[in-house]
Amino acid sequence: MNGSLAANEALLREIAAGLPTQPACAIAVCVPAPYLAQVHGLVADTPALALGAQDVSSQASGAFTGEVSASMLREFGCRYVIVGHSERRQYHAETDALVADKAKAALAAGITPIVCVGETLAEREAGQTEQVVKRQLAAVIHTNGHCISEIVVAYEPVWAIGTGKTATPEEAQAVHAVLRTQLKAATDQAARVKILYGGSMNAANAASLLAQADIDGGLIGGASLKAQDFLKIIAAAPV
Repeated sequence: MNGSLAANEALLREIAAGLPTQPACAIAVCVPAPYLAQVHGLVADTPALALGAQDVSSQASGAFTGEVSASMLREFGCRYVIVGHSERRQYHAETDALVADKAKAALAAGITPIVCVGETLAEREAGQTEQVVKRQLAAVIHTNGHCISEIVVAYEPVWAIGTGKTATPEEAQAVHAVLRTQLKAATDQAARVKILYGGSMNAANAASLLAQADIDGGLIGGASLKAQDFLKIIAAAPV
């Protein structure tokens, strides 16, 4: 929950100006709903920069005051939407089933859901990391069936979000490998699914994380609010 009209414009213009002509990776900015119209306009002339939202309703329309539907996001040119972010799960009590339904709503509107999974510190210390992330992803697989190859997965260890802590590249890779195996069991198109790391990836650690076999990209938090840091992460993406 960051941004303002002035700050958004300054950030996006600096990012757009610093992007290579042909980036080695796909790039998107996921912004708070009130700023979708503004940012849609700001990225219109930067084909390499896609627009995304931070949440979506599981419902198509109706008496759900305050919610934003996938069709509404689509009208503003959203190509991505984050679903099941740990903060939504924690502060809004979003269940695995609800996250799966949100992913389904996004897919139905032609929007790629970035499905977040991850364990808390307590769950990690109890040795439950694999159990937790597999349960969270299983719900999405169950609800979306053959469409599962159209999603993006983001592993965000909750204990490493906004804390400055991060999993080592090897720790992150181990969980990504588990998720990759689970996807392969669900679809023969698993290779199409990108798995992002979302636990405090920054300009300093991006290269070592992105060098891992099953880490395809990053779901960037605080570092994305600083244009030069975000650009350094983009530059770290393997060709």
